[in-house]
Amino acid sequence: MPLPTPRQTYLLIFTGCLLLILVALYMQHVMGLNPCYLCITQRVFVILTGSIALLAFIHNRGQRTYGALISLSALGGAFFSSKQLWLQSLPEDQVPACGPPAEYLFDVFSFNEALGMLLRGDGNCAEIQWSLLGLSIPGWTLICFLGLAALGIWQVVRRS
Repeated sequence: MPLPTPRQTYLLIFTGCLLLILVALYMQHVMGLNPCYLCITQRVFVILTGSIALLAFIHNRGQRTYGALISLSALGGAFFSSKQLWLQSLPEDQVPACGPPAEYLFDVFSFNEALGMLLRGDGNCAEIQWSLLGLSIPGWTLICFLGLAALGIWQVVRRS
C-alpha cells in the first residue's frame, strides 16, 4: 500500500482537526461539559492547525512551509494541553481559584488582559469532567496534537 501523497496528508490533517472540533462541540452541547479557558485555547489551536492544513490542501505548494506551520501550531496546542494536565495533577489545596466566564472577561477587560487570563487557566481547568481509559480530555487532546505535529514534521522531511 503506497503512502498518502502530501496533498492527501493535508486533507487527513484537516479531517482530523474537523473531527476533534465536532467531538468537542458534542461534549459541550450534548454531554453538557462546559469548556474551561484552556479547553477554549486548545480548540483555537485545533482550528488553526486544521485551517493551515486546508490551505495547504487547496494551495498544493510549499509542502515544507505548511508542514512546519502545522507542526508549530500543533505543538502550541500541545503546550496548553500539557498545562491543563499539570493543573489537573495538582493537589486540591494548590489549585488556583476559579475565574469568571470567558464572555465576562472580554466584556470587562481589554482584549490583551482577557487573553492573558485565558492562557493562564484557572481552577475550572483542574476539574476532570470526563475520562476514557484513565486519560482526561486534555490527555487525549495532547495525544492528538502530538500526532498532528508528527504529520506536519513528516511533511517537512519527506521527499515530494
